Amino acid sequence: MRKPPKKLSFGEAVTEVEEILANLESDEVDIDTLGGEVKRAVELIQICKDKLEKTDKEVRDLVADLQKDAPDGDDTDVPF
Repeated sequence: MRKPPKKLSFGEAVTEVEEILANLESDEVDIDTLGGEVKRAVELIQICKDKLEKTDKEVRDLVADLQKDAPDGDDTDVPF
């Protein structure tokens, strides 16, 4: 039994999408399960997208806080 998409880590979701795509490309998916596989892949891709957007926002907020706290109001980019 597969884990619910929201319980998967980003890496697990990506791996499962890759497996589904490999099965689709190799014609290993039965026509009776094709719709379910595509639906699962779409759900996983959405979960990955949501996680990426959340992480992007968190990183941008952290960088903005660093820039705000820069000495003498220096607004230059913080190097990584």
